[in-house]
Amino acid sequence: MTSNHPGTDPADHGRDGLTRLVRSLDLLWGRTGQDRPARGPKPGLTLAQIVSTAVDIADREGLTALSMRRVATGLGVGTMSLYRYVPGKDELVALMYDHVQAVPDEREQRRGEDWRATLELIAERSWELYTTHTWLLQINQARPVLGPRSTAGLDFALAALEDLPLGGQEKMNVLVALENLVMGAARSHVLYQQAALQSGVTDEEFWRTQEPYIVRGMEEGGLSRLAALPDDAFTADPADSTRFAVRALLDGFQHLLDQRRAALRGCPVEDES
Repeated sequence: MTSNHPGTDPADHGRDGLTRLVRSLDLLWGRTGQDRPARGPKPGLTLAQIVSTAVDIADREGLTALSMRRVATGLGVGTMSLYRYVPGKDELVALMYDHVQAVPDEREQRRGEDWRATLELIAERSWELYTTHTWLLQINQARPVLGPRSTAGLDFALAALEDLPLGGQEKMNVLVALENLVMGAARSHVLYQQAALQSGVTDEEFWRTQEPYIVRGMEEGGLSRLAALPDDAFTADPADSTRFAVRALLDGFQHLLDQRRAALRGCPVEDES
């Protein structure tokens, strides 16, 4: 049985999604005269002001609190005036995502460093990005809408891998693995911070309540390895723990490169992409 209600056809939904995607890309890449609305009086806003205000709101209140009305209130304008610049929230979030990416000038200062130093820098910046703009963790990044800043960042990362004996897919695998590691660590850190607020139970209360149960388990002899850990085993700084994991990951890639260079024995490297 089919429905005659508009918008229920999957094909219609797909067309709507493509329309939003094209509008987002046009805004990101400056194909729409984005700093001026198409019609009406001389504008009192710029797209940059709108996006910056939206980022500030999301940073303070989260992505769920973000709306066109909320942004308009923050700017002191009517909601409808925003639609002359941005069609809707989906397009606004795409602009926000690209807006918060690392500044190209900063990357240029580090261009030319060895691949490990560059990837460690990228990991540091990703950690700062996700822990400063925690709303990024709410965005489905499986199919990111790529703008000028995010693609410049990807190109910078690929430049660091340019002379390595890796194929195109392998280079992307390295970058994806690094991003997944940092994003996962940042997500765990943010969730840990949110837990006390959401539960009303402080970290001290949470662990103190569990302590007698864990101690009893140790005394009964079933948790000997846990009992053998030093007192500071669970007190590592999250950023330091992430750096440790990044170094271990890069050690693994270094071993792969060493093996491959040994196998090539000076032969030209063929790009497998």
